[in-house]
Amino acid sequence: MSLLFLRSLRLVAVSCLTLFFLSMSTVNATIQAEKQQPNIVVFLVDDMGVMDTSVPFLTDAKGKPKRYPLNDFYVTPSMERLAKQGIRFNNFYAMSVCSPTRISIMTGQNAARHHATNWINPSKNNRGPQGPPEWNWEGLKKNDITLARLLQKKGYHTIHVGKGHFGARDFPGANPSNLGFDVNIAGASFGAPGSYYGTKNYGLGTKRAHHAVPHLDKYHGTETFLTEALTLETKTALADVVKTNKPFFLYMAHYAVHAPFDSDPRFADHYKKSGKPARAQAFATLIEGMDKSLGDILDQLDALGVSENTLIFFLGDNGSDAPLGHQHAVACAAPLRGKKGAHYEGGMRVPFIAAWAKPNPDNANQKRLPIPADIIQTQTAAVQDLFPTILKFTGVDVPDNHIVDGVQLDTLLTGKPDTSREEIFLMHYPHSPHRSNYFTSYRNGDWKVIYHYVPSKDSEGSHYQLYQLAEDPFEQHNLATAKPKQLRKMMQELIASMEEHQALYPVEKASTKPLKPKLP
Repeated sequence: MSLLFLRSLRLVAVSCLTLFFLSMSTVNATIQAEKQQPNIVVFLVDDMGVMDTSVPFLTDAKGKPKRYPLNDFYVTPSMERLAKQGIRFNNFYAMSVCSPTRISIMTGQNAARHHATNWINPSKNNRGPQGPPEWNWEGLKKNDITLARLLQKKGYHTIHVGKGHFGARDFPGANPSNLGFDVNIAGASFGAPGSYYGTKNYGLGTKRAHHAVPHLDKYHGTETFLTEALTLETKTALADVVKTNKPFFLYMAHYAVHAPFDSDPRFADHYKKSGKPARAQAFATLIEGMDKSLGDILDQLDALGVSENTLIFFLGDNGSDAPLGHQHAVACAAPLRGKKGAHYEGGMRVPFIAAWAKPNPDNANQKRLPIPADIIQTQTAAVQDLFPTILKFTGVDVPDNHIVDGVQLDTLLTGKPDTSREEIFLMHYPHSPHRSNYFTSYRNGDWKVIYHYVPSKDSEGSHYQLYQLAEDPFEQHNLATAKPKQLRKMMQELIASMEEHQALYPVEKASTKPLKPKLP
């Protein structure tokens, strides 16, 4: 046997072994990818309603996206990018003010059940003159079951960025680190930032020092706008966790676009010729700054090589607070009526987009949840639905003793109808003063009833308002008098829902006797 032949055999053997090990390496990598937990991002925008974007969420009679003037005022290219690669909902609801929604996301419970039914004033109990004395002003407790804590126990690295507002100042809920977050960047007890300007130290040393945004000292005295500072910190936190190979849960909760309406100088020129008031222009710059943050985070996920395995939920926490007209008019959320805090649709309808950060139909997790591109889901859903949806997808069990009001969104996220879901949304606000006071709103299908515990001019002097939203989506025709049978039916359902949620009621003046809804 020649030396040349032996060498040839050796080369063939080495090549075969190399191919074998490469093949095994590929197989192992595929197995690891199949086992890899999905990363989860909840991107929550403060005070952003469904019309505060260039993405059209409302539809025409054929279910096609319909643009309105406000869609042409706002500039949100990153939201457009996310919507094109995912699904958006046009009937997605939040509570009408912020803390109730945030706690609903964390617990999967409707605010009527978790009893944090008002925004939480950090320093004093703001139940209102006739508010329920036992409402949950303290907020989330250290041992409460939360989305973050359950994911943390599953091995997720949990990151909180931005606005917390889960509890009052001297209670555990004031610090997201007490609620299951491994990292807390800028989260505290308050909802509004002291300032958006780095040159004003985000409120520190000003008359709004009690709302100074924490943990951002390195940006003090710089031109770095608050939204940008939070984005930079988020990008660093993501880079750090990716190095550990652990799955992550990012709760990105911008202070934007909450007042004070500090104009973001990066975008101010975009609105100077809009004809809108200065405060509305400033609000629009906050929207665009938030949108840039979304794009920057999408780019960061891609650069880190984790975008295909990262599921994003984008939403607002209550209706719009745009300074564009009366709180009960068709104005700041036009064509919807009302705004943040109001009992009309403009106070509760928010944008909701679900998408993979980078679609890839071959990705194992995306095969489990194939989200179609650029479509609108018209079925009703709400903020408490995120809790069971995320936990089911990540394989996390909910403790038996924890009641969950939310319903999984799995079927809806694939673009299909879900006939098992009830088309119901309950919104309970037993407090004052706000845009609307002492009310409960209940939607079932196309019908919506609002019960006012203390009738006023805003309730047309009556306990009852009734709307048929399919025929009157902008709530111009109160049918409470014209449709007495339907009113009674809806009120019976509202009362039953309130009792099932063990809701707390407003009380009579100078008394602790509850004011319960009355049948007409």
